[in-house]
Amino acid sequence: MDKFKTLEPLKLYSTPTSASPIRKASIAPQFVGRLPSDLHLLTLSYLPVPDFSAYARCSHATAALAESERLWETRWKSLNMDNKRLGAVLDDLEEHSKGRAAESRAAAPPTINVDDEFGDFASVDVPPDEMGDFVGAFQNPTTPITASLWTNTSKSNSTFRAQYIRAHNLLKPLTKALSSPPHIILNDLATAVTPSLRLEASTLRLLFLFLSQTIQPVRKWREYKFAFRSAMDRFDANLLAAFDHADEKGDEDGMREAAESSWLVWDGASSDWEMGKVWAEKRGIFYDQPWDPLANFTKDRHLAFDAMDDFMSIVLKALSDHGSRAVRVFPPEAGVLISFSERVASEVVGEYISTVLTRAREIAIDVFLKATAASFREAWKMVDTIIAAGGESTSRTSAEDVVFRMFESNMDEYLDEETEAIKPAFEAICKDWDRQASERQTHTGDASARFLTSQNPSQVKRNVLASFTNVLLLPVTIVPRTVGAVGGALVSGGTAVGGAAAQGIAMLNPQRWGGGTSNVHEGYQKHGDGNEMMFEIGTDEDDEAEAIAEKTESWNGQSDLSAPTSAAPLSAGTLQNASTSLDHMEQMDTLLSLDVALELIHTSRESLKRLETFAAYPDRIGDRVRDTIEEVFILMLQALGDGHVKPGFSRATARMTAYKPAEHEETTSVAPLLQFFELVHIGDTIQSMIQVYFDKEMAPHIDKTDFLNSVVREKKRFENSLDDSVAGGLNAGTEVLMNQVEHIILRLTAPREYYPPENAALDLKPTKGCIEAIKCLEMHCKLLKGSTSKEVLEVFHQEVGIRLIAILQKHIKRQIISLSGGFQVIADLNAYHSFIASLKVPSITADFAHLKMLGHVYVVEDAKDLAQIVRDVTRYGGAYRPEDIYEFIQRRSDWKKIEKTVDKTMYNLSFKEDCIIT
Repeated sequence: MDKFKTLEPLKLYSTPTSASPIRKASIAPQFVGRLPSDLHLLTLSYLPVPDFSAYARCSHATAALAESERLWETRWKSLNMDNKRLGAVLDDLEEHSKGRAAESRAAAPPTINVDDEFGDFASVDVPPDEMGDFVGAFQNPTTPITASLWTNTSKSNSTFRAQYIRAHNLLKPLTKALSSPPHIILNDLATAVTPSLRLEASTLRLLFLFLSQTIQPVRKWREYKFAFRSAMDRFDANLLAAFDHADEKGDEDGMREAAESSWLVWDGASSDWEMGKVWAEKRGIFYDQPWDPLANFTKDRHLAFDAMDDFMSIVLKALSDHGSRAVRVFPPEAGVLISFSERVASEVVGEYISTVLTRAREIAIDVFLKATAASFREAWKMVDTIIAAGGESTSRTSAEDVVFRMFESNMDEYLDEETEAIKPAFEAICKDWDRQASERQTHTGDASARFLTSQNPSQVKRNVLASFTNVLLLPVTIVPRTVGAVGGALVSGGTAVGGAAAQGIAMLNPQRWGGGTSNVHEGYQKHGDGNEMMFEIGTDEDDEAEAIAEKTESWNGQSDLSAPTSAAPLSAGTLQNASTSLDHMEQMDTLLSLDVALELIHTSRESLKRLETFAAYPDRIGDRVRDTIEEVFILMLQALGDGHVKPGFSRATARMTAYKPAEHEETTSVAPLLQFFELVHIGDTIQSMIQVYFDKEMAPHIDKTDFLNSVVREKKRFENSLDDSVAGGLNAGTEVLMNQVEHIILRLTAPREYYPPENAALDLKPTKGCIEAIKCLEMHCKLLKGSTSKEVLEVFHQEVGIRLIAILQKHIKRQIISLSGGFQVIADLNAYHSFIASLKVPSITADFAHLKMLGHVYVVEDAKDLAQIVRDVTRYGGAYRPEDIYEFIQRRSDWKKIEKTVDKTMYNLSFKEDCIIT
């Protein structure tokens, strides 16, 4: 009983600490001898096949490792048996092996079986140097090792080891002839398979893979592989001769068989496949070159790419003919079509373009820029031809890369010159406008405020922007050609499309906004000849141009862009008087011009369209193209904002501040402010044009929601600069306007306007000064509507109201007001209140309501009631203190009579009776 132990409770669930050793034990490495099995397998992966037998005989464990599928899977897959042609080689070799075995048995002499005490012996003729190639690793180590070929003892023929044994048994006999010269090797191999170029090439390829470092089927595999490489080169040379012979006869079947066989035996060690390279070299396109690249330049040193059209027609025909044959003859994986196209692109098209660009650069930078974009557009035709010739076997990306690689050497120089050339172009436009403006300083006889004379400036602006949008839809010429070269679409002249473009430019002419003359202003044509249009019609885009022409046919019937009469416009006579009232002051509409904005946009658009030709470029060049597109737009904004808009508004603001109302006869309008309002309309239209241009041309290239994008930031800066310029001008304009209002009130208010004679009849209408002041304010406030944002307009109205209150308070305190004149004051204040209420600014409307209530202090007769009104601070909403109202009632004509009573009632004292001065 002492030997028995007490039973311990059974643990149903093992703790984590107890589970950890179990997991470790489950993945513990297995050892064979003192080394882990993984190390054995790693060593076996580098072991030649003849040494497997010696390793397998060491023990049962090593024999099991020698049969591991991991080892034979690598060797089997290195034979690339997934290729159906290589798989057919083994079947053919096996069939020929069985046939030879049957023939040898039939030719052998008959034998008599004799049994003796020594038993049965099997003899075989084995060379002494091959005794080590016994493959005992494939047999059970307990079985006797014989000199026969490997025996597949595995139960399944689907294992990697079994498949490799079959390939080894069929390929190893072929290695005996590899010590012979190349022609003998080829003869022996030709007798081992069915006569066929493809089958012979597949056999060579398979045997070449068999003699590899991964497999190492025999110990002399390196020597055999070197000799075998010479035999393959000889075979490839024979194939090349057969291919040339078939090519001369036009036998595509023979060419295809030779090409496929040559591709099989090519090891890929060299950069180019010899057969494809030789075939391409014999094409006549590389030698017959009857073209002259300099024929693309006219005698006037202008571009005309008709010669390049003819050149590209020859190139495209050669690509189509030879490329389609290359696809039919050569294996798709050889990529002969792409390599042939690359050679045509670099040696033929590239050389042609290089000569054109060199000559264009010698002429002028702008010619070089146009020639670069046009050359790329012409070369791009190769892409569609390559795809058409290659069919499904050729991707669009590979076809595009042919042109990209060919043209890449020109891109860095082009992108640098594009940005460097456009800067002086922008500066020249702005300087040319300044020069023209200085020449027109003395011409003041034409009222130029065309926005203001229209019946609806907002509608005019919408019509102008609609016309501008249609002009942006007109294609820009990328490939220059001679007049009438394609479809009758002229670069300049009188076709339907050209007329549509000219009509579109004419609609942007301010002369037409007022419905007057229809002559096109010279500024809306490119400087120089009047027949050359601002936007040229691209002959590469004929269908698009015809569509635009149909869309713009209705323009010819429109002569007046203004909206139906819905508001009373300013008369031209008023603006004429306002203009002539400046005397010799320079007209401010010469400071800002839609013409300059249009020219800058046009120059930028030409550059942008050239750059868009390269927008599909990948990698580094593509990034540079996109950066250059953004940079061109940014430079345009900087030139327009800093070089034209901002200086124009600054000069206009400075001239407004120098305006003195008393020095001019006109009193109902402020001439510099009217012209500043015209500037505001032009500035707003320019900003809208920039927005349209941005949406149409730039938005596809950038993310408009990315506030960190340089284009978005520069556009925001331009808009803020324009808003600041308008705000600064409006501040100065408000000062000038209110000085004019004060001048009107002082000049038109009679000395006894509010102190009429006692017997005079009361006319409870606003005074003439009040009417003229309101008319002046109302006119200028209406002019600003539609030309700036609602927020800026509200601030302007609020500033006008605040300053008008100060003027009216100052004006009232200057008057002597009787009881009957008090009613006149109330009439004027009511009129001012009605005007302010029409502005719909609640804050200043409430202030004028309180000011209107203040007029009642002049019509109260009883002094005590007047004192009570003065003391009632809630009556004026806290806008006026009793002390402020006390100052106003001192302007009453009877103040001396009621002063004592008012003081006593307000303060319960009289200064004369209750105050003692010591």
